[in-house]
Amino acid sequence: MLRCQNLFSRSGAALALSASALLSAFSVHAQVATQVSEPDYRGIALAWAKGAAVDSSPPGSKLRFEVSVGALDGRLHLAPCGNIEAYLPNGARLWGNSHVGLRCVDGVGRWNVSVPASVKAFGQAWVVRGQVAQGSVLTEADVVAVEVNWAEETSPVLIDQALWLGQTATRQLTTGMVLRQGMVKPSLVFQAGAQVRVVAQGAGFEISSDAQAMSAGIIGQMTRVRMDNGRITSGTVLDSHTVKIDI
Repeated sequence: MLRCQNLFSRSGAALALSASALLSAFSVHAQVATQVSEPDYRGIALAWAKGAAVDSSPPGSKLRFEVSVGALDGRLHLAPCGNIEAYLPNGARLWGNSHVGLRCVDGVGRWNVSVPASVKAFGQAWVVRGQVAQGSVLTEADVVAVEVNWAEETSPVLIDQALWLGQTATRQLTTGMVLRQGMVKPSLVFQAGAQVRVVAQGAGFEISSDAQAMSAGIIGQMTRVRMDNGRITSGTVLDSHTVKIDI
């Protein structure tokens, strides 16, 4: 009888041990399954941000992007979601320090969160290599072309030489500054009443004549001139003495 009791006791202990082992294994499996099914929020945001940054780059800029995103706030507990959509929040721009939105569009509980993002855009730009006083006219000697991070500031980079060459600095420019929109303005090269030379160009010919400026002349912009015969016409200011008229 005692032997039977010992057998039953051992069998019960074995069964209890087996049940405990099964529960432990099930618990571990459940934890692993939970970890595997957790969405890669950061990866979703990063993949979207990389593509969106390239798509939004200025035409012809040939920029090299470096994009990174941060993690979600660890205090958040998001409900399971079958479809997570990344997007750019209203008022945000994928340039410099920004944010990428993540929202659940197919789940029991809809949620909407954001993660911090950083976008760097490296490309060639014109950089000031000396001191340029406010009001001075920029020349090729004032700048050098180097690779910089365009996204350090929001103002557009003046990559086209025609956008700054011969224009006037609107403020003091110092060594290392990237030429951006708002730093220069078209140069005023003559006042109304000045004597100028008008060049008329047509198909296969060019003629020139003296004239009097009827308005101030700014390089690249239109101005009105009075010809020697009294006729008034308009043309494009080429430099401090020349106005071009297309025929």
